[in-house]
Formats: sequence, C-alpha cells, structure tokens
Amino acid sequence: MHQGAFPRLNEIDPWMLGEDWANCLVITVEEPVELSYFVSVGKNLAVALCSSTSLAGVLLSRLPRVLSEHRCLIIEGGATLRGARILHRSALLPLSEDGITISHVLGAASYRPLATEEAWEAGVTETRWV
Repeated sequence: MHQGAFPRLNEIDPWMLGEDWANCLVITVEEPVELSYFVSVGKNLAVALCSSTSLAGVLLSRLPRVLSEHRCLIIEGGATLRGARILHRSALLPLSEDGITISHVLGAASYRPLATEEAWEAGVTETRWV
C-alpha cells in the first residue's frame, strides 16, 4: 500500500520530461475501470491504441492492478509498436487530485525493437511493485 500522498496531475510537466514525453501517456480513471480513457498519449505511443499487444494496450490492461494495489507498477515484456515487435520496460504511476483517491495514472515506457533472430512473446514477462 502506498504511504503518503500521490502526486497531482498538474505536477506532471511535459516540458520537464523533454523528449521522454513522447513515450508517456496519461489515463483518466473512471468507475467502473472499463470506462477509463487516455487523455494524453505521446507521439511514439499514439499510433497503436487498439491492439491488446500494443504497448499502450498492455499498459491499459494493467490499470486495474494499479488501482487495487495503490502502488506504482513496473512492467517488462514484449509488445508491438507501429507494427514492430519491441521489448519494453514501462511504469504506471498513480496520480491524485486529493492526494488519496487515484484520479489519473501516468504511464512511461522505454523500449527497443527486437532483432529478427530474437525470440518474441507478446505480454508481460515481469512485474514489480514500487
């Protein structure tokens, strides 16, 4: 369980993240969680919002776990981005307007394309709570 207050959405400054903002997204949390939606998607993630194996889809699929645990989640595994197979390490970070109730989740990812000879498996291969 998270100790202390979560950061607010207005404390996330895309300018401070610089080039990394292209690999980030923000999800507005709704009840039920299936009604949650993207409010901001970086240009490197924007093209692949439909598929469950897309990087954005993988992050969205982990939203219920972040909400139930009230913690930051680190995810590693395979996904697709613009039709290419990638290996990624991503984070989902809860945000809150009142410091307690999660109102948004910031997602951030780093990734690299897989070489043709590298084995690929869509999905999460490792999960860590922070």
